[in-house]
Amino acid sequence: MSRYVLPDLPYDYGALEPHLSGKIMQLHHDKHHRTYVDTANQCIDKLIEIRRKRDFETIAALEHKLAFNVSGHVLHSLFWQNLAPQAGGEPEGELARAIVRDFGSFESFKQQLVHTASTIMGSGWAALVWDPVIQRLGTTQIHDHQSEVTQGSFPLMVLDAWEHAYYLQYQTEKNRYFEAIWNLWNWNDVAQRFSAAQAVDVRLERAADQPAAAPPSVH
Repeated sequence: MSRYVLPDLPYDYGALEPHLSGKIMQLHHDKHHRTYVDTANQCIDKLIEIRRKRDFETIAALEHKLAFNVSGHVLHSLFWQNLAPQAGGEPEGELARAIVRDFGSFESFKQQLVHTASTIMGSGWAALVWDPVIQRLGTTQIHDHQSEVTQGSFPLMVLDAWEHAYYLQYQTEKNRYFEAIWNLWNWNDVAQRFSAAQAVDVRLERAADQPAAAPPSVH
């Protein structure tokens, strides 16, 4: 079975300074992210063993643990790519127009995402998501790494609000961290994810031109 792999950072540890320190980036990537990857792979090994023995008593707890760690891996991998040195500013093109359409203005979107992040109870993330059901952008809180997720929505841009993402540099002033991160958003990456997400059809109703499936025969 395939295993999860810790991705390399797409830039040096210190490349996001002064907004995010090299020491934070090293600990965040090499310690925290690596732990999620390693633990997810351990869960996979245990699931294989459970299936081999057909002893499913512990599978619920194990799947919960797997969801936590895989989600941590996915969100951190997305976060690293959402950031870039000498980035920030505002997006352009289709993404910019969609933000204005769905939030009213870029400034309103920024305020909503920061408020979403700053009001998380405990640890978690704020995310810009694409909802393919009603074809709109929105924001959401992700408690821990996997809770409170709207099924079907695609995360395009994520803001890590766990203390390990900022405390070494900003300590209790997490709003300074939330403000500094806007100097690092890689809008090209977010725009590419937005374009890809729009192409996905999460159809909840049968298409009008498709016949309904025949009922099963009764013998």
